[in-house]
Amino acid sequence: MGNNYQMIAKTLFGFEPLLEKELKDLGAMDVKKGVRNVSFKGDKGFMYKANLCLRTAIKILKPIKSFKAYNEEDLYKKIYSIEWDQYMNAADTLAIDATVHSQKFTHSKFISLKSKDAIVDYFRDKTGRRPDVDLQFPHLRINIHIEDLNCTVSLDSSGQSLHKRGYKTATNIAPINEVLAAGMLLMSGWDGRSDFLDPMCGSGTILAEAAMIACNIPPNLNKKEFGFEKWKDWDVELFEKIEESALNKIRGFEHKIIGYDKAPSAVAKAKANIENANLDEFVTIEQNDFFTTEKYTDKHLHMVFNPPYGERLELLNLEEFYKNIGDTLKQSYPGTQSWFIVSNLDAIKNVGLRPSRKIKLYNGKLESRLLKYEIYEGTKKVHKINN
Repeated sequence: MGNNYQMIAKTLFGFEPLLEKELKDLGAMDVKKGVRNVSFKGDKGFMYKANLCLRTAIKILKPIKSFKAYNEEDLYKKIYSIEWDQYMNAADTLAIDATVHSQKFTHSKFISLKSKDAIVDYFRDKTGRRPDVDLQFPHLRINIHIEDLNCTVSLDSSGQSLHKRGYKTATNIAPINEVLAAGMLLMSGWDGRSDFLDPMCGSGTILAEAAMIACNIPPNLNKKEFGFEKWKDWDVELFEKIEESALNKIRGFEHKIIGYDKAPSAVAKAKANIENANLDEFVTIEQNDFFTTEKYTDKHLHMVFNPPYGERLELLNLEEFYKNIGDTLKQSYPGTQSWFIVSNLDAIKNVGLRPSRKIKLYNGKLESRLLKYEIYEGTKKVHKINN
């Protein structure tokens, strides 16, 4: 194994401390938090492990060159000067993602194009053959990051974004991103030590991520392919060893994970996704309207959910909807810790309860708040439903 090198794990806004902890727990070295990213050091085996096991990472990048670029021509020359035949062949395909924060360089698409030209010309001049571009499934996905004049060229070891876990075949309107779901669960302190309820489960993403956290199942076990599998130094035996070691750390789960949705179509989709993820022994999904339910256990209940918003709410009165959430929690769910994400910031006051925490996150491009409500045991007797 040996040979440690620097890598960068990208994440969503607000999840940097979670990803930092995940990396340290996995055994990364020299872990440093940035903005929407965490840098760390590890070897090839650790890169495989990070892609397989990190819940809050979107991509794992391996920087290969950093330099100052003063203009487009300079950028072209410096990218051309990299020995690209170490990483791919002329017959291979490539894709380039560019992120640009600079007054000098303003268009990320133009940077991608200029970088692609440099790499294609490198091979054409050397071999007489030009690599093709394949944006979906390239042999090599390259990331160009420009901050002012500082340019970093990295190889994308993940391929498609790590939120595409591979278990979701059916989605609802506006499904929640898997990395966002996992981050919300980790922020809420979910550790699998109690029963769990998602009362508006949609296509089941939060349920799947909750079950994988509870059982310590690697989140990307179902992913069809990682970027590094097409690299020249791909080591299938090492990857299988890493995978086997991660599978040996899976633990049992003694409690219940339950999802409700009032739409039969959502229930069917959620069940299909949970089965696809091989999590159906841990998760039960029922057609149920949360506002007519009562807490089914007299023990502590952990609740995390993503209430429908925007077009998902159709003609539902927003104020009434959030008031119903507050009333249901207050009247029917004593001894519950409830967390949910809200993109309509005005709607928060309609819940009628005071949140004990408000955390700023983004749901896609929508600025949101993850809210925590502690519902204490009252005098109301909890009805147990005998399953």
